[in-house]
Amino acid sequence: MLNSTWQKSSYSGSNSDCVEVRAADRLVELRESDEGDVIVRTTPLKFAAFLQAAKAGEFDHLTTTP
Repeated sequence: MLNSTWQKSSYSGSNSDCVEVRAADRLVELRESDEGDVIVRTTPLKFAAFLQAAKAGEFDHLTTTP
């Protein structure tokens, strides 16, 4: 997997505060656009599992207030 440019979700629109993702050196890298020096790296399989869990609502409880 070759290094690629950072991509952000189309849902972000013109907002500069978003999560960006790219493929680099056989890994998936994630960062917040406003904190570009903090990068999280994971494998494509783990990233796919995370996305599936997020789509299934497994993390919804983290975004609600009690």
